[in-house]
Amino acid sequence: MQDNTKITEMETEGGELDAARAVRADFAARSLVGDKAPGYYIQTLGCQQNEADSERLAGLAELMGYRRVCDPNDARLILVNTCAIREHAEARALSFIGEYKHVREEHPDTVIGVGGCMVTQRHRADKLKMSYPYVNFTFDTGALHKLPFLVKQAIEKGSRRFVISDEYDIVEGLPVSRTSKHSAWLPIMYGCNNFCSYCIVPYVRGRERSRREEDILNEAELLIADGAREITLLGQNVNSYGNGAEDSSNIAELMRKICALDGDFRLRFMTSHPKDASDELLRAVAEEEKIVKHFHLPVQSGSDDVLRRMNRKYTSGHYLGIVEKLRALCPDISLTTDIIVGFPGETEEDFEATLELLRRVRYDMIFSFIYSPRKGTPAAEMEGAVPAEVSKERFARLTTLQDEISRERNERFIGRKVRLLAGEVSKNDSNMLTGRGDMARPVHFAGDASLVGSFVNVKITSCGAYNLEGELI
Repeated sequence: MQDNTKITEMETEGGELDAARAVRADFAARSLVGDKAPGYYIQTLGCQQNEADSERLAGLAELMGYRRVCDPNDARLILVNTCAIREHAEARALSFIGEYKHVREEHPDTVIGVGGCMVTQRHRADKLKMSYPYVNFTFDTGALHKLPFLVKQAIEKGSRRFVISDEYDIVEGLPVSRTSKHSAWLPIMYGCNNFCSYCIVPYVRGRERSRREEDILNEAELLIADGAREITLLGQNVNSYGNGAEDSSNIAELMRKICALDGDFRLRFMTSHPKDASDELLRAVAEEEKIVKHFHLPVQSGSDDVLRRMNRKYTSGHYLGIVEKLRALCPDISLTTDIIVGFPGETEEDFEATLELLRRVRYDMIFSFIYSPRKGTPAAEMEGAVPAEVSKERFARLTTLQDEISRERNERFIGRKVRLLAGEVSKNDSNMLTGRGDMARPVHFAGDASLVGSFVNVKITSCGAYNLEGELI
């Protein structure tokens, strides 16, 4: 195997889909089609944006002539789409990559590629090059569309490529192979300009780039025609949609235009930044019937001092003002958030301010994390590291309080008749389904598998802090 030891910026090759068709033609010439076609397997880690990226990787793999398989041992193309948001995510990715060594040993023709946020960091690409010789290539978040070229090079030349992009472009027209018929991801923008001091995203996904409104609306129409009943708009900060695009509106205008499309569907969006949560957006969420009445608004901390060191660009008072406006417009809105515990320099007073914010806002659900330093971010160099035992104790107090609030918030639904999208059959009981509606938590109810992908009416009968139960009407 040829080893290109230099990690370089990806040169412009062009004709990526032509490369995919060339691989497919080679498979056909060797009668590797249909059930005999080589399998592909994608391991996806991280956020919803990574899941959306993996659907495009799957589309490219299928264009090349591969078929989806559920077991990496059956795959001749293995892709790991990595996350870099926390150290634990990178450790998991490296663990998965290590497990695939035996696949290469048993099947030397297997092509293994690693993509996503982790390999956008040069030190991680270096580690893969030096310590994982069975990895054929990496492709960072700016080189998703280069997959066919990289696979073709690996098959024909046995070469190893480690890609660090110098530009992050928006490439339209990539094929998509969705994992769900009824739920769909719809990326509307990429990258981030916020540079929160703890976050690696701006360094691994580049600056904000918004897709053209026309392209988004066209894709939304195709998704609806293909059976999507729930569409989730994606971006590192969807609230700033429109930045840097010649043909785009703002997030509120875009959502209203999508809601105006024909079809019976619901619209979700994530993730929002409070500094860009405009009054126009709040009104759109409240007024548009097709928009799910659930708003995820990450706060991270209730302490103004911590928020300043996080470079979040808002105060707790400003945040609470947004919540008050939103609840005035839509009193029954389901609110969720992200919170980081143990940020460098966090005092007991700072943490108590976060607990007080929870008591005031009364979130339906929170996603809470103990701070994890990320190499290359300003927070990683900050003084005042919070001892692990202190962070764990605070984390336990935070979750105990939120469990009480979540149970109370869930209780308001008991006795209500709600409209849900039946999403999937329970893994533990084939007679039970899970549905999603305006509430933050999914609802579990008895029903036939034939209902999956359709809207149903359910009466909520009971709840806990983490679940809602109902019966089909």
